[in-house]
Amino acid sequence: MPISFFDLFSIGIGPSSSHTVGPMIAAHQFVTHLKLDNIQRIQVKLYGSLALTGKGHATDLAILNGLSGYLPDTVVPEEMKPLAQKIEQKQKIHINQQKWLPFDIKNDLLFLQKEVLPKHSNGMSFHAFNALGEEVFSEIIYSIGGGFIVAD
Repeated sequence: MPISFFDLFSIGIGPSSSHTVGPMIAAHQFVTHLKLDNIQRIQVKLYGSLALTGKGHATDLAILNGLSGYLPDTVVPEEMKPLAQKIEQKQKIHINQQKWLPFDIKNDLLFLQKEVLPKHSNGMSFHAFNALGEEVFSEIIYSIGGGFIVAD
């Protein structure tokens, strides 16, 4: 994928683009790949550096907003935390602003601090399940810095 001069100067949120912009873009990419009609649950796992510093660097907020259909250039930064609080309180998430799914942050957004994916320390995996609990789609994505991501 070619990178333009303008990609280098993109809209950023949070203290670290590799912990916010990249994960938000990755989460958004994941939900845009889903066929939502047969999805009943999603789960996100953060590994390595994302898991270790994710809450302090707002990775959790970025993931939840990305799953909800927002991108760094469309999200209102002041609304990121209230949206995450609403998801936690209702235990539901509005996937890509199209379909409501149950979402328990404690079980569906996991910080696996002792695990590192092989290709980069900023790794995350996204999982979608059908009504039978079977995984029907998954992606591993790395946030490699500067808001750029690479899918495995």
